[in-house]
Amino acid sequence: MSFDFKTLELFVRVAKLGALGRAGEELLLSPTATTQRIQLLEAELGSKLLNRTTRAVSLTPDGEAFLEHAQKILDTIEDARSVVSSSKGRVSGLLRVTASASFGRAQIIPHLGAFFHTYPEIRLKLDLNDAVIDIVEQGYDLAIRVGVLTSSTLLARKLAPNPRFLVASPDYLEKFGEPRTPADLKNHNCITFGENRNWTLTGPRNEEFDIQVTGTFTTNFGEAITEALLQDLGIGLKSIWDISDHLQSGRLVKVLPDYSIAPDWQIWAVRAPSRMSSPRVLAFTNFFGERFKQGG
Repeated sequence: MSFDFKTLELFVRVAKLGALGRAGEELLLSPTATTQRIQLLEAELGSKLLNRTTRAVSLTPDGEAFLEHAQKILDTIEDARSVVSSSKGRVSGLLRVTASASFGRAQIIPHLGAFFHTYPEIRLKLDLNDAVIDIVEQGYDLAIRVGVLTSSTLLARKLAPNPRFLVASPDYLEKFGEPRTPADLKNHNCITFGENRNWTLTGPRNEEFDIQVTGTFTTNFGEAITEALLQDLGIGLKSIWDISDHLQSGRLVKVLPDYSIAPDWQIWAVRAPSRMSSPRVLAFTNFFGERFKQGG
């Protein structure tokens, strides 16, 4: 074949992004070089792989069939390089990871310096996004997810527990009173994440309470809930990693501390079953798993 692996990588990125220009920029290629490489690939295969319009690029049926094999070739090469490097005491190569924005900022970014000091030959692409990304379709090696996993074909490794608590500011509780039972939450302004207005609490004798809460503020951004709590706006449900500093400083306090939140949440590393657990993935999960435990 006259095309090279960079051309394969370019084709895969074009397919994922739906844009020639953006894919070329990622690989430091000019628009002309980008177009030429795709044309060379199509000529070599004797088939049209992409439908091009002024607005977008999409795969032809032949392109869809070729994409799966091209991705496998690139993955195999990357894993082979990583295995060879690790056998020499090095872990190297590109690692693609996605996590929620709030969690990534609080628990991943602060430790990047130490991570790269330990693994200087790893190249990390970190996508922080509160949307749940299809890691197979988008080509990620690993997703860090917090909560209860839904049933899927993905492989999951539990990295750390994720205890959650009801919390509020002392000023809010002084003004509106402190709940003594789960039912008291119905009389408070509860700050909720998205449409999650059903809070389940487990009592000291393992009795369960399902409480429908109401409030004046709901958001899909975890950091906004924390900020609202610090501004004395109500009671919220938060993970310990997100509020531990505020609990230590006294800016937030636990509400109904004798009750636990159900179901139990965990921090997970999730990867596609078709991918081998490369040294890069193991390095990342082992390194950050220890940090997540310390943060909890």
